[in-house]
Amino acid sequence: MPKKKKEKDENVALTEGSLWEGVVVRTAGAGCWVRPIGSDREPVECKVKGKFRLKGIRTTNPVAVGDIVTVSPAAGGISYITEIRPRKNYIIRRASNLSKESHILAANIDQALLVATLVKPETPIVFIDRFLATCEAYSVKATIIINKADLFDEECRELAEGMKILYGGIGYGVIVSSAETGEGLDEIRAITRDKLSLMAGNSGVGKSSLINLLAPGANLKTGKISDIHNTGMHTTTFSEMIMLPYGGELIDIPGVKGFGMIDFRKEEVSHYFPEIFKAGAKCRYGDCRHRGEPGCNVMKEVEDHYISESRYNSYLNILDEIEEDGKYRKPF
Repeated sequence: MPKKKKEKDENVALTEGSLWEGVVVRTAGAGCWVRPIGSDREPVECKVKGKFRLKGIRTTNPVAVGDIVTVSPAAGGISYITEIRPRKNYIIRRASNLSKESHILAANIDQALLVATLVKPETPIVFIDRFLATCEAYSVKATIIINKADLFDEECRELAEGMKILYGGIGYGVIVSSAETGEGLDEIRAITRDKLSLMAGNSGVGKSSLINLLAPGANLKTGKISDIHNTGMHTTTFSEMIMLPYGGELIDIPGVKGFGMIDFRKEEVSHYFPEIFKAGAKCRYGDCRHRGEPGCNVMKEVEDHYISESRYNSYLNILDEIEEDGKYRKPF
């Protein structure tokens, strides 16, 4: 009891004292919860100063989980985030809110983990490739976790092994896992130990079940798959940083239905597909878009099966979206 009282007193001091720095550990709607740096105190609920919305930050959330911020206590016990430290990186996607341009998924992360499934539901390959391309664009290391291995038949197991060969050959880590049997859990623990990792995925891929095994105290809600649409229901409704008992943290975000691209230019898209970028260096023309131009080495490697047709189609899919969107913005 005395320890809890002390922690409470320390938090009161934070809300009444001078400026202090912390890390954003949770965001929900307009609210943010900030944990003081170098402390095991409970996070303090903070509001965001309106000036962040006037600086040309074209996002639905100017402050994201993982941000290092300065907090200023104000009268009435209210604390305000007054400054965001420069981010070492961040990862974004196109926002579903059409009045804005993008949504920041997380900031200052060491890596991103994409949980995907081959059944109940099936994660589209183009979704995986879009996520990986975004990680490349924002210099974030990515790993694919193919979950629900306990539901695999022989065909699914062969497909999972094929994905390990395909994406592993490009340079991405691939882990096959199951929250039911524990398969792959040790591998996930090994790569997340002492790191700040974003864990993302479509609804229903079993992300919350995996996190509950990695961090038993998290007690995240898990949902069922719709028998009609074979899709998952949202169980996570806010973004949160979860402490791992073996060291490190996971940022859990709500399930992502789609992954719209933002701030990609046509001439740069190939840069975010490592195997296409490498092959493109041998194209006849330096500005080759790999869409039928004479002397295109990329198309030759697709025909010769050195480049996966699915990856090439994902590349074309992003180009098509950019052209349909008609917007070519400079990254911010």
